[in-house]
Amino acid sequence: MELRQLKASVEAVLFASGDPVSAAHLAEVLETPEEDVLRALTLIADDCADEQRGIALLQMEDKWQLATKNELAGVVRRALDTRRNTPLSPAALEVLAIIAYNQPVSRSFIEQVRGVDSSSTVQTLLQKGLVEEAGRLDLPGRPISFRTTDVFLRTFGISSLAQLPPLHGDDYMLEQGYEDAEGAGTTDAEET
Repeated sequence: MELRQLKASVEAVLFASGDPVSAAHLAEVLETPEEDVLRALTLIADDCADEQRGIALLQMEDKWQLATKNELAGVVRRALDTRRNTPLSPAALEVLAIIAYNQPVSRSFIEQVRGVDSSSTVQTLLQKGLVEEAGRLDLPGRPISFRTTDVFLRTFGISSLAQLPPLHGDDYMLEQGYEDAEGAGTTDAEET
């Protein structure tokens, strides 16, 4: 497939999907090598970077999605006449941080870290699409585990979980007696 035609096809699939799509899936659907799809995605991203364009190509880990540019969100909101999303409560942000840094986790783990019932907060995050069920853990009772979603990445403007800020700085980790701050893991999660 010619690169110009491939670029148009990739853009059409991303537009029609509305959800993030992996380069591997695009390559499979378009029956073309993944390297060519990645080249087309780069060209689309360059085109979207133009100030005259109203859309952007977002990369979230290994998936790609067309989205409205942030600076035009107000115009789009007025055009669609949607109500503003309510901001997340401090409790919701706390639960979201616990899930993001420790995923996949069960509701009982979240409640153990927080010390309070978190079922309604987890339900709110599920409804907003920021977290999703990640299957069942191999523990007694087979509890449901939760993980963050692509919506979480998009909402917080990051392309992967690796871009989350560290829980504690290296100075804190050294004060706590950890020799290797990077390998220390996430202790004291209740302070997040």
